Amino acid sequence: MLIVMGVRGAFMIEMKLHGTYNIYYAILGMRNPMNSWHLMDSSEPDEAGNCTLGEKDLNLAQRLTLAGNEHGKFLRFITVCFDLTAPLYWWKEFDTYKFAEKNSTSTMHKLTSRELAPHDFSFDTLTDYRNDQIQHLNDLIKAYKSREGDSEEDNAYRKAIFRELVQDLPSAFLQKRTIITNYAELRNIYFQRRNHKLDEWIEFCAWIKETLPYAEELICLEKKE
Repeated sequence: MLIVMGVRGAFMIEMKLHGTYNIYYAILGMRNPMNSWHLMDSSEPDEAGNCTLGEKDLNLAQRLTLAGNEHGKFLRFITVCFDLTAPLYWWKEFDTYKFAEKNSTSTMHKLTSRELAPHDFSFDTLTDYRNDQIQHLNDLIKAYKSREGDSEEDNAYRKAIFRELVQDLPSAFLQKRTIITNYAELRNIYFQRRNHKLDEWIEFCAWIKETLPYAEELICLEKKE
């Protein structure tokens, strides 16, 4: 887990890149409107799908990117897959973006599988109140597990305890999701969130710029004044 010190203390967000795909074929398709494939100067992808953009291709890609979403739609062809662990309060904002495919760890199935600990939460500081919160949640988990029968009464008891557990779960609870998205949508996120008041967004935008191939040249590209 990446632990970063910020103005508010410590916060947590972790990204693990699985792969970036289709850069070469996005560039190939980018040249379709003008039938200019003969001008391509990028290397063909290797077995891992990696390629090096040529000067001509990169120049055209940047001009189309700066021309707006309609002209820069080739960016939608470049897909990215990564794991992201972040607190629920951050996921609520991420979920306003409807473009991405997301598959998360299941709160419904796994929340009662073990006791919770401070590392399961993105707390700036571990106060007495937060320690008490964790203890309360663990008491509920223990109560949930204490009734293993299959009677109507046992099922009703577990349902009531589980509802209380979910309702009392702090928004700082960390959840892991696997994300599939594309460069066009990440460009949208980058410019909307890079100066956000939540430090997790700043870290996510920095990760985009520093990690993804040609991110600085395409996703983070700005018009020169």
